[in-house]
Amino acid sequence: MTRIRVRLDALRDRSYTVEIRPGILAEVPLLLSRSEGKRRMFVITDSNVTRYYGRALNSKLAAAGCEVTVLDVPAGERSKGSPTVNFLYTKVFRGGIRRDSLIIALGGGVIGDLAGYIAATVLRGVRLVQIPTTLLAQVDSSVGGKVGIDHPAGKNLIGAFHQPSAVYIDPEALLTLPPDEFRNGFAEVIKIAAALDAPFFANIERNAQRIRRENTALNAKILETAVALKASVVEKDERETGLRRVLNLGHTIGHALESSGGFALKHGQAVAIGMAVEARISRELGLLGASDCQRLTAMLEAADLPVTPPRSINERAFMSAIALDKKSDVSGTRFVLLRRIGECAPGVPVPADLIRKTMGLVSKKSTHG
Repeated sequence: MTRIRVRLDALRDRSYTVEIRPGILAEVPLLLSRSEGKRRMFVITDSNVTRYYGRALNSKLAAAGCEVTVLDVPAGERSKGSPTVNFLYTKVFRGGIRRDSLIIALGGGVIGDLAGYIAATVLRGVRLVQIPTTLLAQVDSSVGGKVGIDHPAGKNLIGAFHQPSAVYIDPEALLTLPPDEFRNGFAEVIKIAAALDAPFFANIERNAQRIRRENTALNAKILETAVALKASVVEKDERETGLRRVLNLGHTIGHALESSGGFALKHGQAVAIGMAVEARISRELGLLGASDCQRLTAMLEAADLPVTPPRSINERAFMSAIALDKKSDVSGTRFVLLRRIGECAPGVPVPADLIRKTMGLVSKKSTHG
């Protein structure tokens, strides 16, 4: 087992451990019954994950003497909004939730964000355990305490910081993922490597042909490195006031693509396009060399991820979403750009005309005022 400690020095009681091991999902009920005792537990999951893991987790927790309620919601980004939040509030209130209760997020990134938001806000905050079952959630959203929901104006515009009590990551869970969901999550692996660690990026390049969902041993090593890198950033900047912003590489463009396109693109696909576009912006601004720009694009293509924006972009909606990005300030939208593989330049203002140019929207400009 790999144990990665996320040390939050300001409030040590909120430090927690991320445990990564093939097969750990089967052991989670016993681990939880030992660490959490007999407290009331609410498992929030989705309709896809329930059939693979939800029922088994429920029965094993009950057998261990825990009082458990399983709440599942429809799979997909559309569940990450206020109607589902209100539905879950009603369910947990009727289920007798108390301040000493525990919410368990069992599923992918949508579930982790949604269940985490419920845990952060119900009764002004209850304990949370993350059990991510997709690569995207394992490598990114389950660690770091950023939780939230979408608003019609944009993605993740409503949220909080609410650190989990523990995170359990089982690389074997990736065996049940459809291939496109594995690729979707791998975009976040590439992002972490490109933003933070050139040797890690080079290691992925060397192993590109071996990386697939069935290679559990290699996936475990990739997860260990990626999670350790993210944990080191979270420890230094929990509230995303400085260093942690580098983890938003690809996300300014990516989130705008998702929300303006009605979430037709998966998150990883949108972030992949975002990284490719933001690399081109970095190149145009003289920050990034041609070789590293090409390396990143080639890596995304090797992972069978898109690198060019869809042709059906609504320019007005897209540029409005850019303006609403959480990294915006009074001077406008600030991007996380690249200086080189492994080093970012956060907080860079980018002119709207350059965004349009790199997105291929120049020809449409006159028709949208």
